[in-house]
Amino acid sequence: MGWLLRRCSRCREYTIKKTRCPHCGGPTYVPHPARFSPDDKYAVYKGMMRQETR
Repeated sequence: MGWLLRRCSRCREYTIKKTRCPHCGGPTYVPHPARFSPDDKYAVYKGMMRQETR
């Protein structure tokens, strides 16, 4: 089962609609972070990105 809750990138309202926000018509996205996996083969690159942004 996937995530049901989505968030509008324009007005920041939460919705269940998958493509467009019913309030303003803006695009929606999944507001949840990616799942954690200890076997993540890209963990090194994610750590390097975090270090660059500091």
